Amino acid sequence: MEIIKKFIRVSYNRPVIALGMFDGVHIGHASIIRRAVEIAAEIDGTAMVLTFFNHPLSIIAPESAPLAVGNNALRREIFESLGVQVLIEIPFTKDLSRKTPEEFLSMLSERIAPVYVVTGPNYTFGRFGRGNGRMLIREGENFGFKAEICPAVTIGRKTISSTKIRALIAAGDLSAANELLGREFTYTSQVVHGDKRGRKLGFPTANLEIDDKHSMLPNGVYVVRVKVFDKIFNGIANIGDNPTFKVAKRRLEVFIDNFSGDIYGEKISVSFIEKIRDEKTFASVDELKMQLRADLDFLKAIK
Repeated sequence: MEIIKKFIRVSYNRPVIALGMFDGVHIGHASIIRRAVEIAAEIDGTAMVLTFFNHPLSIIAPESAPLAVGNNALRREIFESLGVQVLIEIPFTKDLSRKTPEEFLSMLSERIAPVYVVTGPNYTFGRFGRGNGRMLIREGENFGFKAEICPAVTIGRKTISSTKIRALIAAGDLSAANELLGREFTYTSQVVHGDKRGRKLGFPTANLEIDDKHSMLPNGVYVVRVKVFDKIFNGIANIGDNPTFKVAKRRLEVFIDNFSGDIYGEKISVSFIEKIRDEKTFASVDELKMQLRADLDFLKAIK
């Protein structure tokens, strides 16, 4: 997948563009992108996504900007797995926020010249979000493209949205969040140095800082899958303040089963499968060790 990080003039064969923020790339988002890929295949065109590197609200109303469900690196991986050939991932700026819907469509036409534009029912664009799906369909011909608005995806009576997924993650309803995502909730970050207590206990952990701009599950111990150097390992993750040792800052500690190696400074991805238990304070180090062994037994039982 080719990645372009500027809104510049490009030339591709019969571009079909999926438009959206696609935070977390849940199954509703995936349906939009798959439709764009499908159309591109039908017309021998190029399947593309146009999205923003940062959420528009981070510029328009920073205090209202939502927590991210997944970072851009993870989002790119998912786009590529869905068949996207070209990703245009640009920063949302104050200048762009002032563009009228017509100006935005003019830029889209002049710089990419799509023949199809595909988006979801809640997509808005242009100053004050005045552009919408109806406008895309109405004005598309004037700008050289056809527009298709994909219907909202539901599970039962639940309409899928990033807002709903954020709420489920915050509430600790991991199974429901994963169902709406269509995959496991995943957090990607760089491994940092910790206090090395886990190593002394016989359970060495990779320590990740928790970005306060990213959605995160409640404190507790979870079964996870860990992607390290493009290989997948089973693991146990602890989210919390480590009350036994009174760690000041909330963090994510991951024990990676059957793995050894120096990964300080490396980015790893942690996908959450199931909660084992709440975080708790232990009366002694021996009691903590016993619990860690029980957590490992739980992991091996469900692999």
